[in-house]
Amino acid sequence: MTELLFDVSAFSLKALVLGLVVFGGLLMIIAASLKNRQHQKDLEVEDLTEKTKSQVLSIKSKILPPKEFKKLVKAEQKIAKQEKKQSSAAKGRLFVLSFEGDVKASQVEALREQVNALISICEAHKDQVLICIESPGGMVHTYGLAAAQIHRLRTKGIHVIASVDKVAASGGYLMAAVAKEIIAAPFAVLGSIGVVAQVPNLHRLLKKHDVDYEEVTSGKYKRSVSLLGEITEDGRKHFEKKIEGTHVLFKSFVKDLRPNLNMDEVANGDHWYGTEAVELGLVDRIQTSDDFILDAIQTMQVIRIKSPEPKNVLKKLAQVTMDKALTSLGLLK
Repeated sequence: MTELLFDVSAFSLKALVLGLVVFGGLLMIIAASLKNRQHQKDLEVEDLTEKTKSQVLSIKSKILPPKEFKKLVKAEQKIAKQEKKQSSAAKGRLFVLSFEGDVKASQVEALREQVNALISICEAHKDQVLICIESPGGMVHTYGLAAAQIHRLRTKGIHVIASVDKVAASGGYLMAAVAKEIIAAPFAVLGSIGVVAQVPNLHRLLKKHDVDYEEVTSGKYKRSVSLLGEITEDGRKHFEKKIEGTHVLFKSFVKDLRPNLNMDEVANGDHWYGTEAVELGLVDRIQTSDDFILDAIQTMQVIRIKSPEPKNVLKKLAQVTMDKALTSLGLLK
């Protein structure tokens, strides 16, 4: 009887764990679905001109005597009425985008949506786009696509300014180079026009412990360098050739966009701070994105465009559920 109860309890426990695994999997599917829907939401639009004016008035209301503040408000209202009479299109607009890059350039899809919207509404040779880039670089193909998205704006006759407050290196600089102008903070890091590939190889370790590893390919250079297989001299040379080819493509791309650069001097993989980068021609002038926006507010309508950030509540819940289920099975400690 005891054994029967034990078997029933064990079966019930396994059924519960299996249910948790299935439930966790369903939550992950739902989370992925919601993430896709999140991308389909409208872009977030913020009028930085009005926001800045409101902040200034709020501060002045605290530091000015009441009578002076009332006079100031009346003067501001008079200016606002005059501006309303003028055509908003005649004033010109600056659209502000932000790109925070990781290794995979994960924000490239959001950038694509923003560029699509701007191409639809921007007036060529009149409106401008400021893209604030913060990225140390990463995968070639994803950063190449991000740069191509910015290039779409330039081909439509839209004046693009790239701003770097902290870092735009390697793929980050590839993106910045597409802009008509590049501004940077004094200590921002720029450059790193080079290519790197790091592949750990465990072949000798496997061989030492008498572990066989077979890798079957249908082409001579399908895997010139691999993680577990033996790296041959021919494979190594081919891999180095591909890396060098990517570097040549990188240099050619930047040179076409900034023809005055001395590529022998700046395309050696090194990086420089903002003030040094100006001297080398990697940057046009020293200026933070904040100062650029404040200056633009005086003569233009400044609008920030953002993509909605996906909420990962379900994803986190799904991960917790899966972890508990795997722990119960003894597969996770």
